[in-house]
Amino acid sequence: MTASSFPVDPVTLSQDLLRCCSVTPADDGAQALIAGMLEKMGFEIFSLPFGPEDAPTPNLFARIGSGSPSLCFAGHTDVVPPGEGWSYAPFSAEISDGLLFGRGIADMKGGVACFIAAVARILQERPLKGSVSLLITGDEEGPGHFGTRPVIEWLSQRNELPDFCLVGEPTNPAVLGETIKIGRRGSMNAEIVVTGVQGHVAYPHLADNPVHRLLALLAELTNRTLDTGTEWFAASSLQVTSVDVGNAATNVIPGIASARLNIRFNDLHTGAVLSDWLREVTARHAPGGEVKIAISGEAFLTEPGTAVQHLSAAIKAVTGREPCLDTGGGTSDARFISRYCPVAEFGLVGATMHKRDEHVEVSTLEDLTQIYMTFMENFGL
Repeated sequence: MTASSFPVDPVTLSQDLLRCCSVTPADDGAQALIAGMLEKMGFEIFSLPFGPEDAPTPNLFARIGSGSPSLCFAGHTDVVPPGEGWSYAPFSAEISDGLLFGRGIADMKGGVACFIAAVARILQERPLKGSVSLLITGDEEGPGHFGTRPVIEWLSQRNELPDFCLVGEPTNPAVLGETIKIGRRGSMNAEIVVTGVQGHVAYPHLADNPVHRLLALLAELTNRTLDTGTEWFAASSLQVTSVDVGNAATNVIPGIASARLNIRFNDLHTGAVLSDWLREVTARHAPGGEVKIAISGEAFLTEPGTAVQHLSAAIKAVTGREPCLDTGGGTSDARFISRYCPVAEFGLVGATMHKRDEHVEVSTLEDLTQIYMTFMENFGL
């Protein structure tokens, strides 16, 4: 591939990626498409499948250049199922009235395409002054066990961690240039199961109602104010998502009751401390109660230093907007990367991600490519 044939058009590249039906955990050739382009651009390619031998997760790492400054772009090629009722086939990459439709265009094949196009345009003009890498996983929309986390650990073991990582998630709620994510709240799910003794409602002294004890412990949990927020984070929040008894009778005291809850927590807390609190409250109200906990990510914050300033300046130069620095929303793979190097997130508008008729304005693909180019130049590449 000559410099004149580098993939500099983010729209065409986005369409090529959209036509890969990569509903997690499938890949359907998406990473091979990226690897082929990057290899012809001069990148060294590493295929890094992790997980079960019979069904490994596809991961791609590619690097060009050497030394500092070193920038890594992290993204994913897997998408959520499209569902029904689309105006256009979800993997046909149709353009209509200035909009590009397709499952994954916002989250986040469009961002991947824009970064590749940005690097290609720089390489058309000159060599890089440092090193650029891409970490692309096929397991972001799935469980996340064998994607970004083991790849970043692999980089750490090789002493090849970047100076800064940019994640191309769709951070903007409505228009390009609104928001940079510099952190994310932690998230944990818990299920509390309280066992009692089933009996007739007319003879409560012969039974042990687990619902009463479950309601008491939930009242204590929900009445506590976890915190009032910090400079960069909103207040932590505990939300009960389900209370289940499975009792269809009106005259039976049930023998078991359960509840599920989620806590989104800021950097004043850790998953371990909150887990201890849940178990302690449960033990007081329902001795012998079972607490099952799954922590999907800890809270993290990248202090807005030079790299974030360079990104903000690039966004303002292209869009005229001063982006706000934010830590809201759900979790992302940045939670894994944050343990090893500074990380921030910026990508396309996410208003339609995971929805029917997911789309972005075609013009924003060119704008995002320009932002990524300007950021890399500001970063010293």
